[in-house]
Amino acid sequence: MKTLEQKIACLVALGEYMQGRSEAWETAKDRAVQGNQWFTAAQIELAVKNIVSNFLQQELLEQWLHLYALPTPPKLVGITMAGNIPLVGFHDFLCGYLSGHQLRLKLSSKDQILLPHLLQQLSECDAEILNQIVLTDNLRQCDAYIATGSNNTARYFEQYFGKYPHIIRRNRTSVAVLDGSETPEQLSALAEDVFLYFGLGCRNVTQLCLPKAYDFQALFQAFEPYRDYINHNKYRNNYDYYLAIYLLNKVPYLSNDAVLLVENEFPFSAVSVLHYRYYEDKMLLRAELEQNNDLQCIVGNGFVPFGTAQTPALSDFADGVDMMSFLCSL
Repeated sequence: MKTLEQKIACLVALGEYMQGRSEAWETAKDRAVQGNQWFTAAQIELAVKNIVSNFLQQELLEQWLHLYALPTPPKLVGITMAGNIPLVGFHDFLCGYLSGHQLRLKLSSKDQILLPHLLQQLSECDAEILNQIVLTDNLRQCDAYIATGSNNTARYFEQYFGKYPHIIRRNRTSVAVLDGSETPEQLSALAEDVFLYFGLGCRNVTQLCLPKAYDFQALFQAFEPYRDYINHNKYRNNYDYYLAIYLLNKVPYLSNDAVLLVENEFPFSAVSVLHYRYYEDKMLLRAELEQNNDLQCIVGNGFVPFGTAQTPALSDFADGVDMMSFLCSL
């Protein structure tokens, strides 16, 4: 069994591999793009860059793990992974691997290429990982479960896994609070929070909270770099569908022919649609948003900085639930 220090060294080496251009790694990324039309080469590269920079650095890993007393003996933990953006389940894998537990991973059908390739690569440094971590569709008879899915699937997870120690994640999204003082640079950074990964991540901003009489002109200018999304087939299908719905139902909207801005109090919005709402008191708004369990991030001045929603740190856990503490408590 590798020591924790040895595992960290293997992860750092994996990060170096992920930044490289080996033929096998390039082929895996190409296959991932072919297997999921929502994955693009640029978005995979971005996901890889963020994982390497924010997760697979020796100093960051050592500082983070210093907070935990790792468990012994190991338990058998079943994890169902999401697949909405490339390698979105990497943090779950990382926590499980470093905790020392035996893992059974059920991959999303949308992202079945990248992580298996990286596990195989990691096995060259830690041969025991292929015994510790098994990819399977059968998660029966585990000691604990971590499951990520929609609100509907979460009900099934509760039914099947509720009697075991568990973390069950549901739909989440993110919002941004603007006050009208944002610089062009901040609005450009906000555009990244909105549009990266086509807006499919729980850390993507899907609703803007705006002061009364907000001027949208600067915002649309910041959105210009993402106008070419309309040339992406699946994105365009979403845009055309919701545009037709709004026209038929006479719903007012704003558009730059690539995204639809619609006034709506609901924080969740569809791909190609961005909701907005108005507020009068920022302090009251903050209190309301901070109590909303549907929100992963609140972006804005005084909140998560613009442009950083898609660069979570090791301690930024999905749903705000400390998965590492959960694993250490088993």
